[in-house]
Amino acid sequence: MGIEYTLLSYEVDADDLAATSTAQKLGLPADQVFKTLVVKGDRHGVALAVIPGSYQLDLKALAQLSGDRKIETVSLKQVQPLTGYIRGGVTALACKKPYPTYLDEWSQLYDRIAVSAGLRGQMLMLQTADYVKATGASVGAISAVPKTYSPALE
Repeated sequence: MGIEYTLLSYEVDADDLAATSTAQKLGLPADQVFKTLVVKGDRHGVALAVIPGSYQLDLKALAQLSGDRKIETVSLKQVQPLTGYIRGGVTALACKKPYPTYLDEWSQLYDRIAVSAGLRGQMLMLQTADYVKATGASVGAISAVPKTYSPALE
């Protein structure tokens, strides 16, 4: 597709595959490093949700954007058979099948975002617009700031 990208490598800790840890290792803001989650809707089936590493997926917002009534994340054991990738290496750029991809609107704040290159320990840094073009992603508000635990709330 003639898309320019930079390959970023980092040391993998199998006990900590969090996107926020990856961002720290790469020296990037956690909301510029995007994680790809595999989901399944009740009407349209399997899809990919791509959200900032420091956020959590808003299932209701994704359902609304996708036209599903309900969406849930697929179990970890289903990820590899569906996508061809293991946890920590899922990318919308070359899945087994061309699943619909939904990219969080937060991505539009950056000219370039980092996404998985398809292997743990490797990310691609590319123009956000090129990522949308390559994946055919629909962009919308599909993430939320994670709720943090506070003992004071108990």
